[in-house]
Amino acid sequence: MSPNRSWIVLGGLASALAGCAARPPAPPVTVPPLPLPPGCEQNQAGTYHHADNGAFRYLGEDDGGTLSLAVTRVREPAEPVPDAGTTVSIVLHRTAEGFVGDTQATAFTPGGAPCPVHFPTQAVRCDAQGLTLRAVTSTALDEDCQPATQGPEPVWKEQRLLRGEPAPAPDAGTPPTP
Repeated sequence: MSPNRSWIVLGGLASALAGCAARPPAPPVTVPPLPLPPGCEQNQAGTYHHADNGAFRYLGEDDGGTLSLAVTRVREPAEPVPDAGTTVSIVLHRTAEGFVGDTQATAFTPGGAPCPVHFPTQAVRCDAQGLTLRAVTSTALDEDCQPATQGPEPVWKEQRLLRGEPAPAPDAGTPPTP
């Protein structure tokens, strides 16, 4: 093919492409809703306390994808502070598998050595009153801080966290004088 013909062919091809109507853009890809419990898509930031033991307090920060809860324990009359030598936190992510993550804590081997552990945790309920979490609360560890090959199975338990500070304990009154 002569050099002149190749320019003609390319020119004709370019003219044909320019004359074609542009395709409409593809419709946006829709992502199916995450299987989050109802209400868990809402911002969960704020303060919480444990429904069964108000001494345990939780400070939640939520960026829309991840909820981080810092856990403290109040020792009267002091302010909330982490337990001596241990730090516990809960981190949950909104994913295709739900509102899931882990509780990060310090556990101890059978020999007494401390080791960091991560217990699976998930939100099973989010409502105006608080959160219900389901988490592994205990498991067997070996001397290397790994799940033990023998021993009890991990124990799952639901924990209810209520928004705000706990109600003050009722005053028992002044004891009678003898």
